[in-house]
Amino acid sequence: MQPQWEVADVLRKVDLSNQNFTVHQEKTLRALTLCRTAALGGHVDACDACGNISISYNSCRNRHCPKCQGHKREEWIQAREQDLLPCSYYHLVFTLPDSLNGLAIAHPKIVYKILFDSVWSTLNQFGKTEGLQLGMIAILHTWGQNLSLHPHLHCIIPGGGIDANGKWKRKIKADKYLFAVKALSKVFRAKFVALLRKEKLADAHVLQSLFDKNWVVYAKRPFGGPKQVIEYLGRYTHKVAISNHRIKNVTNQEVTIAYKDYKDGSKTKQLTLKNEEFTRRFSLHILPKRFVRIRHYGILSSSWKRGKLQQLQHDLNIIRPEIETKTQLKKCYCC
Repeated sequence: MQPQWEVADVLRKVDLSNQNFTVHQEKTLRALTLCRTAALGGHVDACDACGNISISYNSCRNRHCPKCQGHKREEWIQAREQDLLPCSYYHLVFTLPDSLNGLAIAHPKIVYKILFDSVWSTLNQFGKTEGLQLGMIAILHTWGQNLSLHPHLHCIIPGGGIDANGKWKRKIKADKYLFAVKALSKVFRAKFVALLRKEKLADAHVLQSLFDKNWVVYAKRPFGGPKQVIEYLGRYTHKVAISNHRIKNVTNQEVTIAYKDYKDGSKTKQLTLKNEEFTRRFSLHILPKRFVRIRHYGILSSSWKRGKLQQLQHDLNIIRPEIETKTQLKKCYCC
């Protein structure tokens, strides 16, 4: 069912040139307002059955657009099906404290890169303590349910790795979680602060204050199998800050959105914002130009996929599925 309102409906009611956005942010927001409109041109669709002819407008294909992610998501998931290994997969979420939000707004490219680097360095260190080279898929999300800035990294990690002899080995311990969360949190915090110190973006007092609170690392139970991993990734890979289905009403001045209040038992509530405030919050989640938000590490990295991963799967008698080119067919409105 098509949503009644869209993000673009809100953006069109705001004077984007008068909101103190960066050039990249304004360009992105304007692309979303033009998505699937006559401004981007279109094409003619003809039904083979009834002969009905309709005009479809082109999409903006911007990665921040809630209408343009479905096809990209399916292609990405299909490619990931070739990388699966016969083991449990674990889901970890590494979250930055809100005291770093100011730095993330001012220097998003640096702060988010440090987030990726420190998380992988942490997991890689824990893997080596068990004599394993691990792998990881990391997906950056920057938003909370109310569109506030909430940078966190979703990480999917196979429950096994390559030992010193180059052989596949499952994780020794049959724990319900990959590693101890409290230990991960402390090492993650130390590594992040160390990398941040090298960038000289914060003074000594700010850096020291980051050790005054516990950092959040959230661990979920392992997936039941590779199929569940793929289904789960499908929900996370190409998400944007807010979907059109969560927009409940739009007026010339305000927008009402639905959100889950995790502090109140995940109850679904509604929040009304000025259109300008909604746009400001949405702009916080526009990533820097060409910044890669889905990254692969270790035995799931691109260097491994150029031969080593295929050999490993061959040794484990895994049959890699063929990638099928899927044609996106639209349903005729008349038939």
